[in-house]
Amino acid sequence: MKNKFIVLAAHGAPPRDFPRDRLGEFFSLYSAIEAGRTLQGEQRDRYNLLEKEIRTWPRNKDNDPFHSASMELASHLEKHAGCRVEVGFNEFCAPGVDQAIEEAVKKGADTVVIVTPMLTRGGEHAEVEIALIAKEMSRKYPSVEIVYAWPYDVDTVARFLASQVENYL
Repeated sequence: MKNKFIVLAAHGAPPRDFPRDRLGEFFSLYSAIEAGRTLQGEQRDRYNLLEKEIRTWPRNKDNDPFHSASMELASHLEKHAGCRVEVGFNEFCAPGVDQAIEEAVKKGADTVVIVTPMLTRGGEHAEVEIALIAKEMSRKYPSVEIVYAWPYDVDTVARFLASQVENYL
């Protein structure tokens, strides 16, 4: 019998109570990386330290409602899918998607299906970054079937959204 896990690949957000001066410093360095600059020496070390601090900051429903909502979604997904769900965050929050996959493997997964609440094409995170993590983890764990169940069928997403609209009409 297969031991199947789901990894819910959520986006992540900085905690609301993270010190503003350090958050500003982090985003200054982050934007330099996004602009294509390679950080060197002290700047690289400072960026890595701040990123780790942001990712590992204690989370609760008040300082990170997105984290709480992701955990709630995972709980419902686990109930409806009938298999274990590990949550991983693309950025700003721990564990990372790669760490969530590693946790599933550590718990005995022989199949890991990655899903994300990011529904549409065109986003760097869902389309590129999570896909690359899935490929890297497949190479790292060749005996584990790792599937990124994305992109989603546009008609299925549209029907889901239409049903939500109907709930409010």
